[in-house]
Amino acid sequence: MSKKKPAHDNNIITNRKAFHDYFLEDHYEAGIALEGWEVKALRAGRVQIKESYILIKDGELFLFGAYITPLASASTHIIADPARTRKLLLHRYEINRLIGAVEREGYTLAPINLYWKNGRVKINLAVAKGKKSYDKRASKKERDWQRQKSRVMKQHNQ
Repeated sequence: MSKKKPAHDNNIITNRKAFHDYFLEDHYEAGIALEGWEVKALRAGRVQIKESYILIKDGELFLFGAYITPLASASTHIIADPARTRKLLLHRYEINRLIGAVEREGYTLAPINLYWKNGRVKINLAVAKGKKSYDKRASKKERDWQRQKSRVMKQHNQ
């Protein structure tokens, strides 16, 4: 009898608000320049990216508004700034492509989720176009219809 290891969830946090507020088009994976206390706090799950956004400044990408709450035991010798600006690490050709995509009218960069990959923290970011209120209503209507349809199918199969 073989024993399987439990599958570990590499996801740290997902920005569900981004799925509600934007149409997500192209996805990119970027690294984040973090300090040691931030990595420890991420391992403890003490992060919030709901109100965060990504800006391009001087040809570099930065994550603003991500809030990483420091652990009391991990950051005793430094003054931790939980809402500091963090640099995103991408290749130059990816940054150039993102700059071109964001310069189009109505497009922005939205952080989608943080996750672990080979012991490093990565962020999934997407080129996003803002939804109008009627688009949000249509998405909610479609989601409700899919839920109702699955219930009916489940009852029918029993």
